[in-house]
Order: sequence, then structure tokens, then C-alpha cells
Amino acid sequence: MTTEEILLQTVASLTKTNEEQGRQIAELTVELKKMAAQIAWFQRQMYGRKSERDIAIDNQPSLFDSAGIEIQSGSTGQPEPEPGEEEITYKRKKGRGGTSRPRETWENLPVLETRIIEPEGVDLTRYRRMGEETTYLVGFDPGKYYRIAVVRPKYGLIDPTEPVERGKGVLIAPLPKFPIYKGVPDASLLTEIELQKYEYHMPFYRQIKQMAHLGMKGLREATLVGWHKRTMELLRPLYELLAAEVFRSDYVQTDESTVPVINNEKGQADKEYLWMSRAVMEGLVVFFYDEGSRSGDVVKSRTDKYRFRGYMQCDGFGGYTAAYGSSAGVRLVHCMVHIRREWERALDENRKAASWFLGRIRELYHIEHECDRDGVDFAGRRDARQSRSKPIMEEMKKWLETEGVRYSQSSLTGKAVTYAYTRWEAMMRVLDDGRLLFDNNLAENEIRPITLGRKNYLFCGNHESAENMCVIQSLLATCRNHDINPRLYLNSVIASMPYFEKATDDELRVLLPHKWKELHPEAIMTIPVRQLAK
Repeated sequence: MTTEEILLQTVASLTKTNEEQGRQIAELTVELKKMAAQIAWFQRQMYGRKSERDIAIDNQPSLFDSAGIEIQSGSTGQPEPEPGEEEITYKRKKGRGGTSRPRETWENLPVLETRIIEPEGVDLTRYRRMGEETTYLVGFDPGKYYRIAVVRPKYGLIDPTEPVERGKGVLIAPLPKFPIYKGVPDASLLTEIELQKYEYHMPFYRQIKQMAHLGMKGLREATLVGWHKRTMELLRPLYELLAAEVFRSDYVQTDESTVPVINNEKGQADKEYLWMSRAVMEGLVVFFYDEGSRSGDVVKSRTDKYRFRGYMQCDGFGGYTAAYGSSAGVRLVHCMVHIRREWERALDENRKAASWFLGRIRELYHIEHECDRDGVDFAGRRDARQSRSKPIMEEMKKWLETEGVRYSQSSLTGKAVTYAYTRWEAMMRVLDDGRLLFDNNLAENEIRPITLGRKNYLFCGNHESAENMCVIQSLLATCRNHDINPRLYLNSVIASMPYFEKATDDELRVLLPHKWKELHPEAIMTIPVRQLAK
């Protein structure tokens, strides 16, 4: 065959190859467009407008218009006038906190409780009752809303000529401190609003509809927002103290999760990040948020603030390594479950290697289960790990260093090798302390209510709303870990906090869930909350 014939044959072969590649590119382009369309559809279902969402039904606001945003930027909680409203039959009074008091909302509710408050420290036999002043609150018992009459009898001296201290001619007890200054919600009502939103995942607009069915008609979403913000202001000192308690521990687990937050400039929800730290041994939980940042500096700023020293267990997110890689006081411990997930992804690609590695992980967990079954204490668990688990983990490390290097970094097996090997030294720290867990599952369980809530109320209205969510979720999560009835707890502390405005940390500490339950054993759930959630 001549040189010219060889060249012509080569050109023909290359032409055929190019045509085949062009066909494959065209097919892949079509498939890519199809997948992009599917992704866009899912995004529209999650965040976008649907035609039926643009239509007001029964005067219920759309979730995606300005009235439906959970907490609007700069909102004061003051409701807007109804469209077309030309006459106002009474003047609304605005108290501190910016909440209005539309009386028609609760005046039809029955008075089921009366609290009589008498003056203290005086001899009432010297006085005759000349009237009373009554203040109404709105309370809640499961299934009904009602009014509470706070009655303060007024007394005048029987003998007006009798000498009396200046200003003591007429006596009336001072008005007690309510959760909201000059506001109508009792602590029980505020507790129900918070539980409905963050424990049962019911957004405010649905709560308003439920309230109307139970006789509490005429409330607006802006009013509930104002009440919620004031409640979070009351609870924030407890939240700050709880954060300090969490990082006083020497073993915490940390995780982060996404939360959609409305960006008013873009007119859409941005994917922001919420953080959680859990003191494992104490069962204390704190959520925190820093304008949605996922930087490892977010959690580092907290650990630096509270001078945390000890073990921090986390997933494989690189932000932790960047923040604590050179830290002498914070020792990272990684999660075996995340390592296992990488190998499970590689099973179909390389069953032999993945099965071997997963088999060794099963052996490690089998040892842990035996320790659990036998009720081994922390010292005994450490000894079992040193004698039985350590040889297995050293064998796995050796395999990663010898066999693992054979796999391409771009393959699933190679990625599993890299993920495991770069975290193996931190993973082996579980051998040194019997308290340390092999995985970060407890932290992920704490994040789960955030994920469930996200599917119901969809987004936070702004950064302040996300920060407020951290306050209430931290207290609720700690209640769950200590098997505390959250309704009894919130009822108590919301009512108490107005009297603790100038309290010291030591005085406030008794209101933290794990301390509060020592004084309120009746609030401990007979069936642990953790079991009810399963």
C-alpha cells in the first residue's frame, strides 16, 4: 500500500471518528438540556411562583407576596390597613414593641381564669374596697383560646381623717410584668405560637387560620411577627448563656445546614448556612447564624469567644480543617459515617475494594455495639478500642497508603481513598477517649427539625429572622435532649423573664432547661421525647 493510500485511509478513519463524536456530543447536549429543564422545574416547585399561588383564596395571603413573607426587613409588627377601608371606628393605641391591639380579635373570647392581686405589706382592715381595675390577657390551653382577667382591687381608707403615709390614701396593687409591655398575650399564648412554628412547623399564616377556627378572629400575620420578635428578645439572654454552657464542655459535635433566607435586593431566597454545636455529654445544644456564612471562622469565632478547649467532632467539610488545622487547644475528630458514605458510592465501580473497606468499618461498629450491650464504662470502652479497634484501623490506614494510591483521583474509588486518608489521623482520636463517638449522627439529628421546618415555612424573612430561629431552636433542642415538656418549660420562662431583665448569669442559669427541670420534675416526660420522635 502506497503512502498516499495510507494517508487517505487515515483521513477516512478520522472523519468517521469525528462524525461519531459529533453524534455523541449532540446526544449529550440534548440530555443535558433535558436535565437542566428538570432541575429548573424542581427549583420552581421549591421556590418559584405557581399560577395558583398568585390567586388570593379566602383572603389568605400568598406565601410569595409581600404580605406572605415571614419576617420582612424593617418590619415593626404593625399591620397595614385593609384595602378600601375608609372609616376607623376606634383609635388604635400603639404600645412599646409596635404591636397594635385590635380588640375585636379577642373580646368575644370567654373569661375562664381570674387572677386577683391584692396590695402587699399593708393592713387591709383599715381600708374599704372602693372598686377595682381589670386588665385582660389572652391565654391558651390546647384546643381553646380564652381571656384572663387580672383583677386589682382598689381600696380607700375607712377613716379619711386617719394619718397615713403620703400617697397611701388609695391602695391598688401594681400591675405585674407581662411578657409584652401593655400587650395582651399571656405567656401561654406566646408559648403556643412558638411551639406551632418551631416544634410543629406551622407557619404564621396557617396559625392565624387555625386561631380563627377556635374563636380568635381578626389577627394578622404582622401581629404574630411582632409578638414573636418580642418573645425572642426575652429569651435571648438565656440563649447567650446556653451557648457559653455548650462551649464550656470539652467534647462538642458541630454541623451546618442550609436555610433559605429572603434577599430583598434580589427578590428571592438565598441559600444561607445555619450552624449547630452540641455538648455531647451534657446534652446542650446551640444554633448560631452569621449572615449565612459557611466559613469555618463562624464556629471558630464562637469557640474563641468562650475559650473552648477539647474535642470537636465534625464531618469532612474543609472549613473545620482551615479553622482548626493548626490549633493546639481544639482537636478535630471526624465522622466514620461520612467516610462510609464515600465507599458506598464506590461499590458499583470497584466492589472488591469498597467491600473490603466497608467490612472493616462493620467490624469497628460491631465492637462498639458489644460495648453498648455489656454496659461498658468509658474507661473499659477505651481499653476495648486500644486492644481490638486499633489494629483494625491501623490495617485500614496501611491499605490506604499502599493499595489506595493505585486508583485515579477522578474515580469514585480514588475519591473515597482521598477522603478517608486525609481524615484518618483525626478519626483515630476516638481510640484515646472512651467518650468519643465514631460518628457525628447525634449532631445530624439535631439539624433534622430545621430541615423539616424548612419544608413547611420554606424560608426566613431576613437575617434577623434566622437569628431568632436559632434562639428558640436551641432551647427546644435542649429540652428534647433532657426529656422536658417544652410547653411547660416555655410557659414558665417566658412568664419569668420580664423579672430577670437585670439578673446576673448565676441567677439566669436556673432557667436553662437542664437546670430548670431540677426544680420542676413534673415537666419531665414519662416517655422520653427522643423516643416519641422516632
